[in-house]
Amino acid sequence: MEKLDYKKEYKALYQPPSKPTVIEVPEMVFIAVDGKGDPNTCAEHKEALELLYGLAFTIKMSKMNGTQPEGYFEYVVPPLEGLWSVEDADFDGTNITDKSRFCWKSMIRQPEFVREAVFEVAKAALKKKKPELNVDKAKLFRYNEGLCVQIMHKGSYDSEPASIEKMRKFAAENGYREDFNGRSHHEIYLSDPRRCAPEKLRTVIRHPISGK
Repeated sequence: MEKLDYKKEYKALYQPPSKPTVIEVPEMVFIAVDGKGDPNTCAEHKEALELLYGLAFTIKMSKMNGTQPEGYFEYVVPPLEGLWSVEDADFDGTNITDKSRFCWKSMIRQPEFVREAVFEVAKAALKKKKPELNVDKAKLFRYNEGLCVQIMHKGSYDSEPASIEKMRKFAAENGYREDFNGRSHHEIYLSDPRRCAPEKLRTVIRHPISGK
C-alpha cells in the first residue's frame, strides 16, 4: 500500500505559493508540547522536539511489534509545526525581537486513528524506552484553526517579516483583517535547518484572519 504523505495529499495546507492565499483550515489532531524561551538556545525546546518525534515515530512504527491501533494505515510523519505568542503582548510575527520571551507550542500532526487511548499506549512505550523524557509534557491537541492567510516563505526565519507584510497587505486589500483572538502566528517547517542553508529554508507562515 502506498504511504499517505500529508504534504503531497493536502498541498493547499503544506505547499502554498510564494504569494499570499486565503485558506479555511480544517480541524486536525496533533501531538503538542508547550514551552517558553528562545528555541535556538533553551534546553526545553530541544527536549520538546525529542519528545514529539519520539511519540510520533512510536505510533508510526507500532506495526513493527503488532500494537498498531484499529484503522492504522501507512503514512509519512508530517512536518513539525509551531504556534508562537508572548505572554504580555500581542505577537504578529514581526514585533518581538527578544526570542527569550516566546511562548511556543511545538506540534506534529497525527493520523485520524490517533485517539487518546492510542496516545497513552505510545506514551507508555516511549517512557519505557527513554525514561529520562517527561512524556506527560505531551498532549493530544485538537486544533480548528479556521480562516487564515498563508504564504510559502523562502529564506531564514529572521527574514519572515517581509513575507508577513505581504500577507498583511493582501488580507487588507481583499477585505480581511488579522484576528489573533485565541489563535496564533503559525509556522510549518518544511526544511531541516541543521541540513539546509538559511537562504534555502522553506516555511509555511499562516496567520488567522476574519473577514468580509
